[in-house]
Amino acid sequence: MNGDWLLRGRDGRLSVYQLSGDAVLCRAERGPGGPWSAPRKVGGEQRLHPVLAVGQGADGYAHLVSWRPTVKGESGLVHSTHFRPHLAALDWNPVGHPNRKGDRTGTPAVAVDAQGRAHLFVRNKGGGVSMLAQKEKGGWDPWRDLKGKEVQDGLAAATGESGRVELYAAVPQGLLYWRQEEPGAQPVLQEALQTPVRPGTLRALATSPDSTTVFYTDTSGDLCAWRPGGKPVTLLPAAGSGPVSAVRCDLDGHDCTLLVQRSASRRVAFAAYPTETESAGAWWTESGPELPLDALVSLTKDAEGRVAAATLSPSTGRLLLTRRKDEPGLALEAWREV
Repeated sequence: MNGDWLLRGRDGRLSVYQLSGDAVLCRAERGPGGPWSAPRKVGGEQRLHPVLAVGQGADGYAHLVSWRPTVKGESGLVHSTHFRPHLAALDWNPVGHPNRKGDRTGTPAVAVDAQGRAHLFVRNKGGGVSMLAQKEKGGWDPWRDLKGKEVQDGLAAATGESGRVELYAAVPQGLLYWRQEEPGAQPVLQEALQTPVRPGTLRALATSPDSTTVFYTDTSGDLCAWRPGGKPVTLLPAAGSGPVSAVRCDLDGHDCTLLVQRSASRRVAFAAYPTETESAGAWWTESGPELPLDALVSLTKDAEGRVAAATLSPSTGRLLLTRRKDEPGLALEAWREV
């Protein structure tokens, strides 16, 4: 899974996306804050590989990208749009392959610009990054080669407050960063940072009108934050493996960035700090029960603007949810199964 799979839809309902065998399933609230529906298959009967990228636009629409098997030894990418959590998503639409044909080349990433156009990123056979972007009035532009070398799996795509799309990728020597100079333009490689980074730990978030921040774990096990144009900052030791989920929220009148990660003790760990003020420090607070080894965690804000967190075990389908209480600090409701 690449991207946040716990989303708030345009109608205020929370929904989650999960992989199940050769399909993607969706569960959603029947109404904001209400009971949840049973899991439903997304995108029709198309068989998929067990990989999913999720992105969401300012319009609240979810964009899903996966790989499907085509002929023996080959695969192709497919895309679906989900307009409302309680409605059926569009059928999976084949969108091709970064090298025209071949097997899977990596886990895709997806971001959605201010015009609602999905931008799909994926490694190509040459070790660089290729992009496919939707046209504003339907259809797709041709595949574009964004270059890069020795790009590792686990791309992190984000949309800045400007509505322009940005991309981060890990390479053996550090991080690469691409950004659109104007809406609809091809993202351009802007900066290469030399830093020790563990592949598969990247997560990007818009943190100001001019900046996105990428979070990653370095090779010593520390969670770091970097904004292009500056130097990376060590926040605190990572709570566990894999990427964090991150959201900006108001905590006691302050614009804060909240991070969540499955901890090494298999619980959910939260940390918060004033947005873009990493020097203020942060520390982990664990919450909830011990989780299965494959459990994932994700963050969003609900229809009332409260932080909501979920954990999902792909092997069991068990989904747990909590929300922030209406009181000072980061007090959470009891975790409940839905």
